[in-house]
Amino acid sequence: MQHIIAIDGAYSSPPCGEAGDEFKAMEMGFTFEGLSCPVPLPDATLDRIVLGHGSGGRLSHDLIRRVFLPNLSNPSLCALNDGAVLALPDGDGRLVVCTDAHVVRPLFFPGGDIGRLAVCGTVNDLAMMGARPLWLTAAFVLEEGLPIETLQRVVRSMQAAAAEAGVQVVAGDTKVVERGSADGLFITTAGVGWVPAGVEISGANARAGDVVLISGTLGDHGIAVLSEREGLGFETELQSDVAPLHELVKAMLTAAPGAVHALRDPTRGGLATTLNEIARQSGVAIEIEERAIPLHPAVQSACEMLGFDPLYVANEGKLVACVAPEAAEIVLAAMRAHPYGRQAAAIGRVKEGPAGQVTLKTPIGGTRLLDMLAGEMLPRIC
Repeated sequence: MQHIIAIDGAYSSPPCGEAGDEFKAMEMGFTFEGLSCPVPLPDATLDRIVLGHGSGGRLSHDLIRRVFLPNLSNPSLCALNDGAVLALPDGDGRLVVCTDAHVVRPLFFPGGDIGRLAVCGTVNDLAMMGARPLWLTAAFVLEEGLPIETLQRVVRSMQAAAAEAGVQVVAGDTKVVERGSADGLFITTAGVGWVPAGVEISGANARAGDVVLISGTLGDHGIAVLSEREGLGFETELQSDVAPLHELVKAMLTAAPGAVHALRDPTRGGLATTLNEIARQSGVAIEIEERAIPLHPAVQSACEMLGFDPLYVANEGKLVACVAPEAAEIVLAAMRAHPYGRQAAAIGRVKEGPAGQVTLKTPIGGTRLLDMLAGEMLPRIC
């Protein structure tokens, strides 16, 4: 039986759950690495990634069969084509497509890992447009020597996050790079979502008078990753906030249709950078109250100790919203009723101008200008 193998390493036949003839040779121990002068692999069980896993050939198919299909199986992925042809539900609304690369170090951190991060990050990019997430694709860059068990843990975590978000990983790709080239594992995800008719959300839609809402404490993800990476060991264990936010967004939109004008998740660059983006896109000014901003005590202590400003530390499970003033309390109540919005707070107002300016009112009555983050305060955190 002859199977077609994709040149670019994208997934191809055989069908889900069916081991092809080429796999039988592998199961008998005839496994080789290299093309012009193939070298027998020392262990036919192949418990680590080798360069051949990214060749698009036999070992690639074995990796797909052993790791990806058992965890992410669904009809579209099991078609094993280079891409998935998908029909819009009901033929109504608009399609949203997004993509994001994830290079966090370490791969596993308190409250999450790179797999959960990859799924939630892309789901949230869709949700911030008011979209209902539908499908994801995932491309893996694997470093030679990565333990298969590590990859298994990451893919299982992706499956769990995808199930929580109600999405499927419908297509993918795998590449393997030489040892020392990728720090273990990188993941790039793309997302497709559907925006119902009547939902108009954009970073350019904030209006003077809007109330600025935040869904919870700031900086949890960035400090949790940094703590794990550097072994800081805070007295109170801090967990990353990485989470899918589409259901929270749905609750907000349902509570007050048409009242949510702008949404954004404050990831890299934190709240301050995100507010600057909205202010510049919308041509408005934003003023926030320092005393109203929720902070986990451990984040506050860590930032004071390390000299970080928590307003610039990354988050992966929080959102910022600009909401019409007459509906702000209704939307805030809907947020607090959701598990991912229990600590939601109103933190400021949108003003007429100066366009693009973001300011912070301090507890002692002063005003501080908040600019965008310059450079990278905490690299490799998402």
